[in-house]
Amino acid sequence: MTESGLTGTGREGEMDERALQLQDRLAAVRARITAASRAAGRDVEPGLIVVTKFHPAADVSRLAGLGIRDVGENRDQEASAKAAELPGLGLRWHFIGQLQSKKAKSVVKYAHSVQSVDRPQLAEALAKAILRAQEETGRPDLDCFIQVSLDDDAGEHRGGAAPAAVGQLADSIAEAPGLRLAGVMAVAPLGGRPEDAFERLAGISAALREAHPGADAISAGMSQDLEAAVLHGATHLRIGSDILGSRPAVG
Repeated sequence: MTESGLTGTGREGEMDERALQLQDRLAAVRARITAASRAAGRDVEPGLIVVTKFHPAADVSRLAGLGIRDVGENRDQEASAKAAELPGLGLRWHFIGQLQSKKAKSVVKYAHSVQSVDRPQLAEALAKAILRAQEETGRPDLDCFIQVSLDDDAGEHRGGAAPAAVGQLADSIAEAPGLRLAGVMAVAPLGGRPEDAFERLAGISAALREAHPGADAISAGMSQDLEAAVLHGATHLRIGSDILGSRPAVG
């Protein structure tokens, strides 16, 4: 990979065409977030996590050059490879996909947060893995978001804990050394009103904070529904296609 591919600049320090495209797309998304925050009467805008899955490490590097520090991935093999290729950029990697317990050891090597904790077995695996990683590297605690299923199938297809199971799962995360209970995450159900889904998630978050006041993060909202998420209190937005475009063609 060329130097210009990693930095997003040419020999004269100018941004390449792809970096300029990302800059424009990023500016448009930030403008939407600002407008949505003002419309919701919020003084503090939610944080932006750029979902870089399926896109090359060179794009992540370009985003870092544009000031992005939080990136999201949903496959461990892809995320671990990118993190290894891009050290020293000050990036925080957020794992947002369904995660097998056997991948916990790999994920804790690079992840700032896992936003898809949806069962006690995964929390237990992450707890074991993070303690081992902390002994070896001294890394900080791992932020854990409980993924809540707002679908009628209770997460059968897209993952997520049933709302009724959030309290018990939260207790297990909060009691585990090396894990920090950050809050909740959810994806709006297909075919439904995102406003209704995120209003429900806000209620689940409020109930969680009664038992765990520090678990105040709400990761919600993607390219198509970020305004609804901002309206209902999202603290983290996960935006992919509106910044990076469609996934690149393979082959």
